[in-house]
Amino acid sequence: MNPRPSLFALLLLLQTLLTAGCTGVPVGIAPVRGFDAERYLGTWHEIARLDHSFERGLEQVTATYNRREDGGLAVLNRGYDPAKGVWKSAEGRAYFQSTPDIASLKVSFFGPFYGGYHVFALDPEYRWAMISGPTREYLWILARQPQLPAEILEELIAKARAAGFETDTLIFPPPSVAPSTTARDDDR
Repeated sequence: MNPRPSLFALLLLLQTLLTAGCTGVPVGIAPVRGFDAERYLGTWHEIARLDHSFERGLEQVTATYNRREDGGLAVLNRGYDPAKGVWKSAEGRAYFQSTPDIASLKVSFFGPFYGGYHVFALDPEYRWAMISGPTREYLWILARQPQLPAEILEELIAKARAAGFETDTLIFPPPSVAPSTTARDDDR
């Protein structure tokens, strides 16, 4: 028997270490308890976000959640790229990391690789939500409508700042309607 670990075993260990670190909850962030996935389903509008490459330059961003047959959630993220005049979209899947009443999910848009999705502030009527990724480098403020009242938005930003997010760098994408919904889609 060869005492050296096989390449497969090393790759499996590496994948486990990489994916485990990408789905965790940032220290001090508590996912919402008493979460009702059925009420969360449907379309959410992005009100604000921290910058990251996969949404850079996009406006009118929405996230739509539906049930999957396997018990998870189907995710469709969509946004308009005004520089190219195209809609971009990404389809993914999400699964609860614990029980469905705790708003901590792992989301994948690419193969076996998952990232954390943690709802840590949620309106009792599910009109707005604040989401963290696996680190404080990821933050989204979502709402059922394309805009939030200023006082609510200010409260959410203050809450995010108090939780350690860099709110001075938040991006507020324009919510207006795209020039044409018949513009060609670019799903790359």
